[in-house]
Amino acid sequence: MMDTTLKKGIYTLNQYLGNVLANAMSEGHQVALWRKPKSSFLQVLIDTTGNLKRTPLQIEVLPAGFIVHPFVDQEDKKAFFLEANQYLKIDLNYPLEEQESLPVLEEGIETSKAASDTIKKAIFENINSSKTSRETNKEAFLTLVEKGLAAIEAGHLNKIVPARTKKLKLNQDFDLVKSILSMVKSYPNAFINFFHIPSIGSWIGASPEVLIQTKGDNFSTMALAGTQKARGDNPLKTVAWTQKEIEEQALVSRYIVDCFKKIRLRDYDEQGPKTVLAGNLLHLRSDFRVDMRRTNFQQLGSVMLELLHPTSAVCGMPRKPALDFLLENEKFDRCLFAGFIGPVNIEEETSIYVNLRTAQLLDGFALLYAGAGVTEDSIPEKEWEETEMKCEIISQHLNLENSL
Repeated sequence: MMDTTLKKGIYTLNQYLGNVLANAMSEGHQVALWRKPKSSFLQVLIDTTGNLKRTPLQIEVLPAGFIVHPFVDQEDKKAFFLEANQYLKIDLNYPLEEQESLPVLEEGIETSKAASDTIKKAIFENINSSKTSRETNKEAFLTLVEKGLAAIEAGHLNKIVPARTKKLKLNQDFDLVKSILSMVKSYPNAFINFFHIPSIGSWIGASPEVLIQTKGDNFSTMALAGTQKARGDNPLKTVAWTQKEIEEQALVSRYIVDCFKKIRLRDYDEQGPKTVLAGNLLHLRSDFRVDMRRTNFQQLGSVMLELLHPTSAVCGMPRKPALDFLLENEKFDRCLFAGFIGPVNIEEETSIYVNLRTAQLLDGFALLYAGAGVTEDSIPEKEWEETEMKCEIISQHLNLENSL
């Protein structure tokens, strides 16, 4: 039976969500929260085991949970995994008091301010910021792009995706829940996410890119690349793509097709490329779908997860030389940026996304991450501008006015 105060609608969504997160995080639990693209549901998972779990990438046999994998492949080929000991699903189209499946809040409900302070304390404690807080200056990034162009001109690479970091000081009244709900409202086509793993970190993001999805017998993935700022009243109709951007996206599509060829999969559906809107940015996207029953490939999700990551959209091509170039020349640890994250076997569906448009929340500041696809026609200054636009996707939602 629902709590009577909840039935009366006393709690706003901000208050309810704040208390759910504050209660879980103050107990040291691991938490994941997400809103899928074009969905009206906010989903929350809480792992109450107290154990830091790492699991093989065999998603078909995993229990319901949330997977988190760094950019760099791990020697043991495992990922962090949050188990869904507690799970709730909030319909954003209906008042909370009408949703009888939602759990009752415990005694001693905190105000939004108190809940926010509790969440911040849980995020900021036990994090060693000194190891991960370096900001990439413009000169260093432009030099990295120029090195990449030289490697392309020398014939060692076809494409490289250098990345950078940007520090953003958080206001004293930073409110995680307000930031999440602001992103949910602003980015209907993105995978809005927050996850908190004590001793590993807390990250917030709005990813535009599916890595793999499985639902029933259906498998899907996408090739997303090329970036422009959305301009005008109807940017999807008026955009004009350059040859550089078209070729950059085509390389990612070819990479996916090559992965299919490696496993001798010929029966797939490809649609695109088409222009899509992600926040205030435009990208080119091709979609790939496979009927796993018809192709007799029920483990396709796990197989493609291993083949695709890290994709050419976040690393470069050919993959091995591109990855070696980044590990040698990028002067920071990408950590979980450009890795993959997402719900696994939740309501018989798995949706794993590339961890893009993301920030790590550290003690008093956020570390934003962004990369840019460099091909032979790239101009270093333009690539810097692209990373600035990508960082802004998250940064504009972190230091919000109190009136929001």
